[in-house]
Amino acid sequence: MGRLLQGVVPDELLAAYTRLLDEDGCPHDEAAAFLGSPEAVEALTQRGMAHVRPDVPATPPRLVPAPPDLALLGALTDLARQLAVQQDRLLNGHRRLSDLRHAPAADDGDRLDRLLKIVTSRDEISRLSYSLINAARHDWLTLDNYVLEAPVEESTGFAPLPSFGEEVRCRAIYETKCAEHPVGARTIEAAVQAGEQARLLPRIGMKMKLADEAVALLPLTPTGMSGALLVRSPVIVGALREYFEMLWERAVPYGNPDPQAPITPIQANILRLLTQGLTDEVIGRRLNLSKNTVQRHFTALREALGAETRFAAGAAAVRRGWID
Repeated sequence: MGRLLQGVVPDELLAAYTRLLDEDGCPHDEAAAFLGSPEAVEALTQRGMAHVRPDVPATPPRLVPAPPDLALLGALTDLARQLAVQQDRLLNGHRRLSDLRHAPAADDGDRLDRLLKIVTSRDEISRLSYSLINAARHDWLTLDNYVLEAPVEESTGFAPLPSFGEEVRCRAIYETKCAEHPVGARTIEAAVQAGEQARLLPRIGMKMKLADEAVALLPLTPTGMSGALLVRSPVIVGALREYFEMLWERAVPYGNPDPQAPITPIQANILRLLTQGLTDEVIGRRLNLSKNTVQRHFTALREALGAETRFAAGAAAVRRGWID
């Protein structure tokens, strides 16, 4: 698979990547010696062709290669920023990437394997997870819930968010319980400090990682660590992007005080009826309340939601998860 990068990156960089790929990575502190120079390590990581798997209690940091197709995607994007004299390499790489994705398949099964891939190896799932974020060049979107394989502890390791600068817009939606745990809160805050835009929802049905509108990683099990689906189908990835945007509109920005502010059952009913466009008189009759009582509740809700109109109050309440 290393031939996909031949002619797209300098020969010495291709040799370093091929060696790293053949050996399935190396200890991070030995990477410069293993690849021949610190510059080779920097060049691979800058292009998204390799990444450092974060340190966890039982495993020291390792420099591991990205899968060839994701490494190719990163290298092509890097070429787009280089001088005009390198234009031939960029065009050649785009042709090869196009050929890889659209080459005639021997049968439908082969074609589907390129669009949808089931992964059951924990190591490969972990590698794909970290490789995808390095492959992102425009958007990096994630959904994260509180379904875990083991309790979160102070020593739990988390992948740091790469330094994208202003090139990649990173957005994440977390289940509220993630922010309620001290370690989870610190992890989210660190990501926000690194440039991530974070929002919260009371419940998220599944985890998801999505790079641009090209590749997505979905769980096949509750945590996704024993089974995952790598999706390259433009139709499915596009639908997943729309799903994320729908949740993003409903979610509450991280750091907002009391995103699950308690309201009474009567106030919740008033909010639901407001979203239906009913008048104060009709709401009062349905809930057996006076018009003045309905208006008093609405005034309190509007102030809590920071909304000027009935419609804005109803929309804000749905986004914050106060009502369904």
